[in-house]
Amino acid sequence: MKSAKIIGVGKYLPKKVLTNRDLEKMVNTSDEWITARTGIKERHVADKSEATSDLALKAALNALRNAKIKPQDIDLIITATITPDTQFPSTSSIVQSRLGANNAACFDISAACSGFVYSLITAQQFIKGGLFKNVLVIGAEKLSMLIDWTDRNTCVLFGDGAGAAVVSGREKPGILSTYMGGDGSLGNLLMVPAGGSRIPTSHETIDKKLHYLRMQGNEIFKLAVKAMTDSAKKALLKAKLNIGDVNCLITHQANARIILATGKRLGLGRDKIFMNIAKYGNTSSASIAIALCEAIESKRIKKGDIVVLDAFGAGLAWGACVIKW
Repeated sequence: MKSAKIIGVGKYLPKKVLTNRDLEKMVNTSDEWITARTGIKERHVADKSEATSDLALKAALNALRNAKIKPQDIDLIITATITPDTQFPSTSSIVQSRLGANNAACFDISAACSGFVYSLITAQQFIKGGLFKNVLVIGAEKLSMLIDWTDRNTCVLFGDGAGAAVVSGREKPGILSTYMGGDGSLGNLLMVPAGGSRIPTSHETIDKKLHYLRMQGNEIFKLAVKAMTDSAKKALLKAKLNIGDVNCLITHQANARIILATGKRLGLGRDKIFMNIAKYGNTSSASIAIALCEAIESKRIKKGDIVVLDAFGAGLAWGACVIKW
């Protein structure tokens, strides 16, 4: 079986930047309050004319350019998103058409903030199984459409964006090991209540703001740190590596305190933890993809480095990938 290796990455962020100072004019909050509790200073917000597929397409084009392969060489497109353009067709199908990736099968994955890691693991299995050679994995979100901009507890946290990776079959090691987990009994801690078959859209659901994201932040904080710590340890054990071998940890960018607490529990110094949450906030499925791209662009990740991607999100779902770059 071949190893699955990331051969190119790309990202895209909408042009509009919403700072903490901007939010001070919208809700009862402050830059100091937001920064102290989350580490976030600003976030990008998509224009009304931009859909998730628009963000995904631009990140995908950048990843393909970086990988130096053509859209026609892609066998499968997986898009991780909780903000698809439509319930169907999939956002991946829309991206496939606009890319001209006519040889690619396509589907979406809904695993919220763990979506990109889940999609990488899925791509790895298709490649190791011999079914596909080149898989385009995208994490893309327009979370601004799910945010109640009058709720200061949630509106300060999230942003829009997309990141992508081309994963290909190679003889040399790439993705060394993976781990996935979940607990559906705690799904109510982070959810959008209405819009599905359980609570279909109605005048009542709109009036009650049931189409906006709801989160029990304190509970999520504790669970996220534990789950990501465990995920990283289990994935490293499967790769027969230890914490001392890790050159760079990239966790889901949800909250600076969660990221640093996870690193501390793992025994990693701040110099081995990559964070860009200050610039983008929580972009859900896109966050690890964007962070990975920036870590590579800034030379924070170098050839031969051991990188751990570590995610936690709604579902609840969590997982990790250990990668030799």
